[in-house]
Amino acid sequence: MKKAVKTPGEGSKSKSIAREYIEVLAIAALLALFVRVFVVQAFKIPSGSMEPTLLVGDHILVNKFIYGIRAPIVNNMMIPIRSPKQFDVIVFQYPWNPSVDYIKRIIGLPLQKVQIIDKKIYVNDALLKDPFGYYSDPRIVPGPRDNYGPVVVPANHYFVMGDNRDNSSDSRFWGFVPSPNLVGEAFVVYWSWRGSGSLTFNPSTGFVRWDRFGKLLLHG
Repeated sequence: MKKAVKTPGEGSKSKSIAREYIEVLAIAALLALFVRVFVVQAFKIPSGSMEPTLLVGDHILVNKFIYGIRAPIVNNMMIPIRSPKQFDVIVFQYPWNPSVDYIKRIIGLPLQKVQIIDKKIYVNDALLKDPFGYYSDPRIVPGPRDNYGPVVVPANHYFVMGDNRDNSSDSRFWGFVPSPNLVGEAFVVYWSWRGSGSLTFNPSTGFVRWDRFGKLLLHG
């Protein structure tokens, strides 16, 4: 049996091609990491606290660049771009457990006075025009859910609420969100999975809510 004969330079050429593939994969991995850390990150909605704006099973994209560039790990702001606005839908690290991410809507900005009287929200003593609030329970119950404050939001903090006002764990119950805890602003639903249903393209009965693809999240 004849042995295969290598032409001069054939081995080094194979190594060169392999090295090129490794370099391409490494660059792609670094770019993906850069995008995830500094630009856009995907999240899944696990609860109904933001209904009807966001449903359980919605998959969203969050713009991590919009408020500025933060240092990884320590999360300190390095290059600010713009301040969060009232009604922005934000993802943030839960103040009592930063390893958990929450999503809510900004209601009160730093140094604003917030008060809730019989479900009506007042900011700086003016009734808030609240197009995003959803109330499923007509009762006025004792406690901070329906009557809260008045409080003044501390500097560099935010008062947030879920759009599902009667069924949301938010600033009414656990306090304000510090600015360093902000991850970014949610801006679009790119996928929505009901988790039950039939194999059909009907968005009201199928596993996939096709009608929610590309849904933009409105803000102030």
